[in-house]
Amino acid sequence: MPSNFHFLLILVFLFSLQLPTISTSSSSIDLIQQTCKNTKYYDLCVSSLKSDSTSLKADTKGLATIMVKIGMVNATATNTFLSSHELVLNTTNYTNNDLVLMKKLLKDCADKYALATNALQDSLQDLNNEVYDYAYLHVMAAADYPNVCHNGFKRNPRLDYPTQLAIREDGFKHICDVVLGILDALGW
Repeated sequence: MPSNFHFLLILVFLFSLQLPTISTSSSSIDLIQQTCKNTKYYDLCVSSLKSDSTSLKADTKGLATIMVKIGMVNATATNTFLSSHELVLNTTNYTNNDLVLMKKLLKDCADKYALATNALQDSLQDLNNEVYDYAYLHVMAAADYPNVCHNGFKRNPRLDYPTQLAIREDGFKHICDVVLGILDALGW
């Protein structure tokens, strides 16, 4: 009988150790959901933050940091994608001059995504220093770099803006919009 009592006592003790973790996880999920309500893209915000295990222990500033890092990964991946020439283009109606111009525009776009990554890196430093207005400006700048890329194609109407790049551009801008919403929630 005493062994059953000890076993039960150990189970109660172990269960009580788990209670703070359970409530912390629940409150962390609540913080993620509440924070994401301040953004334009709630579902993107929640799914992105939940995919990072460190978000469960993060405050609002930490959630902003996680989203900035997600933006950096996205911009870097787009830069790599453009630099590696993996983009599949329909070049049937293009002249040789068009193809040369297309290569130049794609290189310019890759460079813009590298600059976007740098701007997000600057916003991380600003977040760490709690200079939220500058963090906000750097995220806005990062979100604007793809526009420069897109405008290069608009100035050359013979060249189609690649659909794969348009999809990546939208995704990156949505991530930046989420970061801006979270920064707004910091109440600076």
